[in-house]
Amino acid sequence: MRKTILTSAFALLALGVAGAGAQAAEVTACVITKTDTNPFFVKIKEGATAKSKELGINLKSYAGKIDGDTESQIAAVETCIADGAKGILITASDTKGIVPVLKQARDAGMLVIALDTPLEPADAADATFATDNFLAGELVGKWAAGRLGDKAKDAKVAFLNLTAMQPSVDVLRDQGFATGFGIDPKNKDVLGDEDDPRIAGRDLTDGNEEGGRRAMENLLQKEPNINVVHTINEPAAAGAYEALKAVGREKDVMIVSIDGGCPGVKNVADGVIGATAQQYPMQMATLGIEAIKKFADTGEKPKPTDGKTFVDTGVMLVTDQPVEGVESIDTKEGLAKCWG
Repeated sequence: MRKTILTSAFALLALGVAGAGAQAAEVTACVITKTDTNPFFVKIKEGATAKSKELGINLKSYAGKIDGDTESQIAAVETCIADGAKGILITASDTKGIVPVLKQARDAGMLVIALDTPLEPADAADATFATDNFLAGELVGKWAAGRLGDKAKDAKVAFLNLTAMQPSVDVLRDQGFATGFGIDPKNKDVLGDEDDPRIAGRDLTDGNEEGGRRAMENLLQKEPNINVVHTINEPAAAGAYEALKAVGREKDVMIVSIDGGCPGVKNVADGVIGATAQQYPMQMATLGIEAIKKFADTGEKPKPTDGKTFVDTGVMLVTDQPVEGVESIDTKEGLAKCWG
């Protein structure tokens, strides 16, 4: 009897140790954003955090110091590999430069998901969860052309892009706008090969208000008659507006943008921006964490649908001046769905 009791006791102890080990073996995931100040990336972090808490995932968050800080992102990936994370969600600052370290992560058995910004090449990630950025640009381009009507054929268009180091979103949004506006983009994967005389020029903004102001000032010096401005995001649009206001041109220049953050949608409501294409970063992050959990449980990787090369997380035009043939929502609905 004593032997049986002792044997049972050891069995229970073994179960207890095994149970403790099972609890310790929780799934770890990482979310790495370009910065932790831009509202878009803040919302990605919030979405990833909320879904990780719901699913019992140990989430570790990292960000670059500024947009373009690739070194911090590389260091973050290395830390995630060392920590034995099961998956990484990343908005890459340098879509080419980050690829080698992400290959190391995948070779270590991790699921790598690009959020918002496709890598170069795109298949350097296991999946991409993103806005259809070409469609986002096309929507604001169609809207701008529709608002101008016959005057679109004589427009002077300025493109305010992001950075020279990070071209992929620039290319998609820029060329999407051109297509929607009726400008032949030539090679859709290349900026600057167009020959349409309506293109007044391009400049870089670093995706912030100060950069938008500086870029707008530069382009106005080259072409004072600019009357349409396509901006990479809403902070850049706000800066462009201030530059135009400083020379008394804010009333006669149309600004369009892409993001759908709350400050940007408010600027649409206030007439600073004519229209913006709204993205849904929390949806990207939520779906990304769910994919990591599924991968940890089953080994299954996410697959795109609808014939696309990425998982489309949606986009919608927001404006209070709708154009026939271009689906949109007004700023009241846009504010209900905005972020930041």
